[in-house]
Amino acid sequence: MKTDLPLSAAPLTRHSGQTLSEQLAGQVAERIRQRLLAPGARLPSVRDAARRHGVSPHTVVAAYDQLLAQGLVEARKQRGFFVRGPQAEPAAARSRAASGADVAAPKVAPIDATALIRGMFQAGGGRPGPGLGTLPAAWLDLPLLHGALRRVLADDRQAGASASALLYGEPAGDPRLRMALSNRLQDLGIPAAPERIVTAVGATHALELISRTLLAPGDAVLVDDPGWAVESARLSRQGLRLLPVPRGADGPDLDVLAALATQHRPRLYVTVSVLHNPTGHTLGLNTAHRLLQLAQAHDFLIAEDDTYAYLAPPHAPRLAALDGLQRTVYVSGFSKILAPSWRVGYLAAPAGLVDRLIDTKLLSTLTSPALLEQAVAVCLEQGLLRRHAEKVGALLASARARSVRLAEAAGCRFLAPPQGLFGWLDTGVDTERLALPLLDAGWLIAPGSLFHASHRPSTAMRINFASSQDAAFWKAFVAARATMKNAGSGPALS
Repeated sequence: MKTDLPLSAAPLTRHSGQTLSEQLAGQVAERIRQRLLAPGARLPSVRDAARRHGVSPHTVVAAYDQLLAQGLVEARKQRGFFVRGPQAEPAAARSRAASGADVAAPKVAPIDATALIRGMFQAGGGRPGPGLGTLPAAWLDLPLLHGALRRVLADDRQAGASASALLYGEPAGDPRLRMALSNRLQDLGIPAAPERIVTAVGATHALELISRTLLAPGDAVLVDDPGWAVESARLSRQGLRLLPVPRGADGPDLDVLAALATQHRPRLYVTVSVLHNPTGHTLGLNTAHRLLQLAQAHDFLIAEDDTYAYLAPPHAPRLAALDGLQRTVYVSGFSKILAPSWRVGYLAAPAGLVDRLIDTKLLSTLTSPALLEQAVAVCLEQGLLRRHAEKVGALLASARARSVRLAEAAGCRFLAPPQGLFGWLDTGVDTERLALPLLDAGWLIAPGSLFHASHRPSTAMRINFASSQDAAFWKAFVAARATMKNAGSGPALS
């Protein structure tokens, strides 16, 4: 019988609020609850598990003891440890199942994701936040925004009683913008006529329209792991069961995805194909092709979040282009490239889904702001957005090179090739604990634990290349990390 744990187990760290045995037990428990370790499966031997994770056999025995106490595994004399079958579940678990609570997949929300959002609304004038997800205000083009609005308002004055400012916008979104978006998507190889496009109040709202339309509380949804902290938190608040899919250099771990799809029959996979947040990875063509085959075989749709489209290479592959919007719903927006307050997003969907999405939009926001949508249309039609994005791209390339040098000089190792807006790096210590002294010093970071659907310690950290160029931050980082390591020196944890 197969004994390997399912792929992509997170590394254990000695600089964590949890012992090594607690971390290992948590990883195995998560795989059991996701049914990636089936009832009757044998766990790796103590010696094999110790070698694989770089810990002592005592640590593995302690972890397996915790799993025994939780009723998730059983010990068979001279044979090892095995996953218990459903009939051997503890009474508490049976009680939850009888009451309708599905315990097969984690529902833990990364609640600290709100700290990242709150950081965006702090008063200006302070130090940049290396963990934030926005471009610096100095990089944005205020005259461009003012000019586009003046053009729209001038047209509105001529319209008189039929001015956009006096009326509700169209339910699907401003027709002028949807036509401009259709042309934009054609450039990306995505066949989306204006009738297949629905606008939203930002890309996050577009993703919510999809999940609210397709899913009900208790439904399972596949998500990237690591993935966007805010989206995982939002889906959890909606009452959905998150099925984390490990994310690698070429995209999702398709073996894990196939196993989860077989066990849980998800109806949706929310993923980022290009410039993945937080790793910066871009989906490989072979992986994209196989992913679409799995979506067809297991009958789920893919919500493709392309929020950072204007920072991406021009010919990066999109799932929506590869399958012609058959099993994909493409999502993007403009707040990341124009300004955070310009909450204009959109989705392009299969034809049979559009009316349902519009109904959900009507129930959530009635319509979206026509004036801002028309201003974005002006930026698209006149090439203003394209030229602005080229300038931002040049600034970002320079900032990325400087931030990489500073990070590596501080002893960090990049877990993915640096590209796009974000860097995903290994710090060597538990970044959730590291965040507290750095916050006291005035620096907001994004700990790796925020980007996992099930909370666990992580030595990873996401940085924003645009706001991580200050040598003072890296000096504070090195000092805080050294303090943590000194405090944690001594006998190895177990």
